[in-house]
Amino acid sequence: MSVFLSFAFLAAILAHIGCNNQRRGPEASGRRFNRIQHGQCTYTFILPEQDGNCRESTTDQYNTNALQRDAPHVEQDFSSQKLQHLEHVMENYTQWLQKLENYIVENMKSEMVQLQQNAVQNHTATMLEIGTSLLSQTAEQTRKLTDVETQVLNQTSRLEIQLLENSLSTYKLEKQLLQQTHEILKIHEKNSLLEHRILEMEERHKEELDTLKEEKENLQSLVTRQSYIIQELEKQLNKATSNNSVLQKQQLELMDTVHTLITLCSKEGVLLKNAKKEEEKPFRDCADVYQSGFNKSGVYTIYINNVSDPKKVFCNMEVAGGGWTVIQHREDGSLDFQKSWKEYKMGFGSPSGEHWLGNEFIFAITSQRQYSLRIELMDWEGNRAYSQYDRFHIGNEKQNYRLYLKGHSGTAGKQSSLILHGAEFSTKDADNDNCMCKCALMLTGG
Repeated sequence: MSVFLSFAFLAAILAHIGCNNQRRGPEASGRRFNRIQHGQCTYTFILPEQDGNCRESTTDQYNTNALQRDAPHVEQDFSSQKLQHLEHVMENYTQWLQKLENYIVENMKSEMVQLQQNAVQNHTATMLEIGTSLLSQTAEQTRKLTDVETQVLNQTSRLEIQLLENSLSTYKLEKQLLQQTHEILKIHEKNSLLEHRILEMEERHKEELDTLKEEKENLQSLVTRQSYIIQELEKQLNKATSNNSVLQKQQLELMDTVHTLITLCSKEGVLLKNAKKEEEKPFRDCADVYQSGFNKSGVYTIYINNVSDPKKVFCNMEVAGGGWTVIQHREDGSLDFQKSWKEYKMGFGSPSGEHWLGNEFIFAITSQRQYSLRIELMDWEGNRAYSQYDRFHIGNEKQNYRLYLKGHSGTAGKQSSLILHGAEFSTKDADNDNCMCKCALMLTGG
């Protein structure tokens, strides 16, 4: 910073002191410059130029009194005065310069203080602006942080709620898993029991299969031996059939004779009853009836061992050589076979139509001697098939009329004796089968 000060009034005073009543010509316009450096500031002072005009005016002044003094003496006085004057001027210059320097220093101090205050104010304003900006930014960041904190709290709350829900779901799933595990253990125990039973059944089946194989081999050997016998019997049967008509005629003649005798003995009823009993007693079953010469299918009266009353049965004299006692006959579905245990025990229906002979009578008949069982089947289209078992009998009521079969043959397909053999009788009100289902109730029959 440079400061240029013009002190014209100082120059005028100095000119007035040094050169009184002296006019300055054009040659006296020159100036002297004095520069003072103070820190960064430079001060320039303009001083008047001292020339020969002052000297001439002084000379002229002393010339007016030339007559009073000698010339050399005047010259010496002038030089001393001039020196004194110059010294006085220099002292004045020095004083003014000191004052000016003091003034400049004082002004510089005030200006420096003002500049410092301005700088401080500017710095303070800048700091205030920066502080205001920082405060606004801080407030904005605080608001953002508050929003973020709120979002974090909300998210934390949602996560806690979700965690509780997940905990409840996990507890429910664990409870269900425990229940399912318990059920699986129960099922595993049942499976183990069933596997044990199946193994036992397989062992029994193997034993029965071995027995059946032996029986099959025996039957095959019997078939080979009996085939010849059957052929011979067929020949004899043909001869017996040819003689049957003669026997029937003789039987009719005998029956006429018997009726005649009955009419003659009608007065003696007791004798007639005894005669009838003696006539009917020999027929234990339809085989006896057939062997007695009756070869026509129909209802006959038989006397069963250990049964006090006679029993009417239907005898089939046409199938497989005749003499078959019918224990069941189903034809058109006119009779309901969904009966109780008691009804199956005593029998139901009519011997000439659909009927069941009765478990007690079947047990009594099969207990007399060895019997065979033949099952005749015919579908609605008239196709026929049969199954025959060489040995057949049933147990008593205490044994639930257990079925015993042996030696199968026929065209209806081999019915597994593993199922039929040893099976107990069942009805709708007495379930004695080996199945978990009620077969009698499901199949609507005994």
